Amino acid sequence: MLSLAIIPMLQVIGYPGIFLIIFLESGVFFGFFLPGASLLFTAGLLASKGIFDPWVLIPLVTLAAILGDNAGYWFGAKIGIKLFTRPDSKIFHQGHLRQAQHFYERHGTKAVILARFLPIVRTFAPIVAGIAQMNYRLFLLCNVFGAFLWATCVTALGYFLGSRFPIIQHYITPIVILIVILTMIPVVIETWKANRPQDA
Repeated sequence: MLSLAIIPMLQVIGYPGIFLIIFLESGVFFGFFLPGASLLFTAGLLASKGIFDPWVLIPLVTLAAILGDNAGYWFGAKIGIKLFTRPDSKIFHQGHLRQAQHFYERHGTKAVILARFLPIVRTFAPIVAGIAQMNYRLFLLCNVFGAFLWATCVTALGYFLGSRFPIIQHYITPIVILIVILTMIPVVIETWKANRPQDA
């Protein structure tokens, strides 16, 4: 897990770097490899130590997540269809786009919210929504709600736990793993509902 390595990196890049990483990872196709939940939780933990101001950090990462998804949507709406004919490279793989496409087709508009909690799919889901010409107002609503559940809540959780339990900094890796598992529960439930046999 990258959490321990992220701590010194976050201290160096500061607010601008955190904003840029969350923005790129939220909807710019070459940002899929960047850290997501682990960065948010660790940044929140560092805020509890006074390294970041939570009243600046939390709105900042939420805004970055919203704007990143918007960038992905409009990229998909304008030129995203060309990605389906783009050859694989070091920063782009057709499989990632297809994975997001299938996720979107399975879950519809809820995919914009649910995808927030899935690495790689999170990056490509807004692009697929743009390609599919999802109603923008509905997309924006799902985008903002998803950003709150993901960026706001995960960062705030890191801050809260770091403030209440200082020893938690020694257990970042298992905590991040637990967060990933917990945030995937709604996705697993929705996938099960979508794939279960229909009653005759």
